[in-house]
Amino acid sequence: MESIQYEIRQIFGFLFICVAIAVTIASVTSEILFLNHLPTYLHGFVWLGTFGMIFGFYFLYFKEKIPLIRNRMKNSLSWPLYVKIVNGCCWALPFILIAIFPQYFQYLILLGIGLGNSSTYVFMKLFSHQNNKEQILVGLIALLAIPIAIEIDTSIFVSHQDIAVLLSRLLISISYAIGGTYALFSKIEIQ
Repeated sequence: MESIQYEIRQIFGFLFICVAIAVTIASVTSEILFLNHLPTYLHGFVWLGTFGMIFGFYFLYFKEKIPLIRNRMKNSLSWPLYVKIVNGCCWALPFILIAIFPQYFQYLILLGIGLGNSSTYVFMKLFSHQNNKEQILVGLIALLAIPIAIEIDTSIFVSHQDIAVLLSRLLISISYAIGGTYALFSKIEIQ
């Protein structure tokens, strides 16, 4: 059982690293598009294409491990309804608020990633008895990055909002890279 949990943690570590790589590549490419005054619709193609290629390779490489990925994700199916609702709100509400407060989107994205990963960690620990520390690392780092992003946005790069947005996205990459690296190099603790 411990070797399966270790294998699942490794798979999720690679998944988090893939998120970090995709966000970094798409962010830098979007900034290049912006600086060259290219059409804004290209940003969508860049983001979808980058995530599609990276996750396409990821799932090709780990295709025989997909049942293990599903197993970890299925743990939430046994949670009480109110817990599922709270967890879903932690993930979705900040992203929904982007439609109302688009000027704060980089902070709301960090908030959604932070609250979503943190709440999932807490509920996985309480209801599924799993200690996925890589998930809490991503969540806490994303939450701690919000004041950094605000400081960058409101003082350092106040006249260069594109750079402030790029740095906010890179903070997301850093949080996933740290969580993924932790997952790859950590050992499973016996509960």
